[in-house]
Amino acid sequence: MRIRAGDDTDLDTILALGDEAVAWMVSQGNTQQWGTQPWSQNAARITRVRDILAEGELWVAELDGEPVGVLVTAGKPDPHVPLVDEPEIYVRLLLTSRRHAGKKIGSQLLDKAVSLARERGISLVRVDCYAGGTGELVRYYERNGFVKTDTFTVNEWPGQVLSQRT
Repeated sequence: MRIRAGDDTDLDTILALGDEAVAWMVSQGNTQQWGTQPWSQNAARITRVRDILAEGELWVAELDGEPVGVLVTAGKPDPHVPLVDEPEIYVRLLLTSRRHAGKKIGSQLLDKAVSLARERGISLVRVDCYAGGTGELVRYYERNGFVKTDTFTVNEWPGQVLSQRT
């Protein structure tokens, strides 16, 4: 797998991965995390992705030239997440292709975030995720070396912040 720097021209890739993720989640009965509408057909979601890209760095994971995952890192979280008193790498977006599940694409992208932090002399990496449903997403990040810190709620959407020291 290769991880390359991305840019605004990768927007369609991100939206396609989001569409794939939403379809998979809906098939699993998870309609609360990201709803039921494909990202590419959701004007608010498209705007949100554009805003995240404008504030962060995009990394695209490829297998044999095919985009199979994306990571967006930034120096700060979304406004609903408590700030910290130190520099950080914040994972603003992590998406992987369900067609390639089991290939540790997400884990390798999270490793990229940790590597970026180390290269920049930053000792904190944080991420937030959906804390509802079965809690599997929170456990996924814990399996990847993150520990739970803060919780938050946006409207009725439960969120969990996790952190990892480098």
